[in-house]
Amino acid sequence: MNDLQQQIQEAIDGLVGSGAERGLQVAVYQNGEPVVDAVAGVADHETGRPVAPETPFYCYSVGKGATSTVAHVLVERGLFGYDTPVVELWPEFGANGKETATVRHVLTHTVGVPGIPPDTTPEDLCDWQKMCEAIADAEPWWEPGTKIAYHAYPFGYIVGEIVRRATGKPISQVLREEVAAPLGIADEIYFGVPESELGRLARLEDAEGSAEYLASLPDDAPFFKLGPRQVTPTAEFGNRADILMADIPAGGKMSARAVARMYAALLGEVDGVRLVSEERLREIFVGAFTGVDQIMGFPTTWALGYSLGRIGADPQESQSVFGIGGVGGSFACADTATGVAWALTKNRLTPDFGAAEKISGIVAKAAA
Repeated sequence: MNDLQQQIQEAIDGLVGSGAERGLQVAVYQNGEPVVDAVAGVADHETGRPVAPETPFYCYSVGKGATSTVAHVLVERGLFGYDTPVVELWPEFGANGKETATVRHVLTHTVGVPGIPPDTTPEDLCDWQKMCEAIADAEPWWEPGTKIAYHAYPFGYIVGEIVRRATGKPISQVLREEVAAPLGIADEIYFGVPESELGRLARLEDAEGSAEYLASLPDDAPFFKLGPRQVTPTAEFGNRADILMADIPAGGKMSARAVARMYAALLGEVDGVRLVSEERLREIFVGAFTGVDQIMGFPTTWALGYSLGRIGADPQESQSVFGIGGVGGSFACADTATGVAWALTKNRLTPDFGAAEKISGIVAKAAA
């Protein structure tokens, strides 16, 4: 993988040069060692501030990988198990027929509460107690553990409240103390960003036509069952200071090298730090539930908190890869077969994962 840095630098320079992307970061680890740390373009199109390796990007659901990782670290510590009923930690969650829900159901998006109230506002999302109460009181769409649908917003609050009940600390603090600080990335991976750090973040922008496309969708479109129109993850929404500073663990703000380092520390040791045991890793990345997504209608397979399969490849042929992408096209993952972990972060919100697929192909070829 000696010339991988040059190959990836040329690829992302080309994406920025063509006008397809504005600012990008790519980081690659193999067997716990950094092999690529590349950046291109600008972090803020209004000021021209360049992307730096330490610039955090709001990567939306890429942050779910960090949320899941926090849960696995706490399972490793014995604070709860995958088959622990949620009500043992959070009694109120059992309302309206959810008393059989387990941590495993939450991590596999099968717990049965994929939506949030249709009148939810951005301000509501920043109110931890209000969101947790609404989700705890929700009636499940199905018996927990029997069907699947991507829990776009609820996933973060449910895992986050389980973490808070188990530790007495908000999940942002646990992420910092148990994952980020030991790995030396405490200032590059966040759920809620401290106000003093907001000026470091990349500024999001919508790709041409994406805002118009969202505006053209009817209010009853399946997409808005994941979250109502007023909290759709657009650039305007993702540049709001209150959203950036809030604990919303359905998403995360991070640099590519921080999240790649986190995935590398799931695979094995990184500078003496290993987040989970080999035995735990084997349980984490195996397909835990396969079914048809009850909102979007496509077949889907989830491991414990991560999607499976290499982006741009047949998921059945790349089951050793686990990770997750986010709205706008950022992506991060790890491959147990090759020992490679990589991440791409970007600030132009595109409707596809074209840039990530390009990088994925380059990385896979180099690792083969």
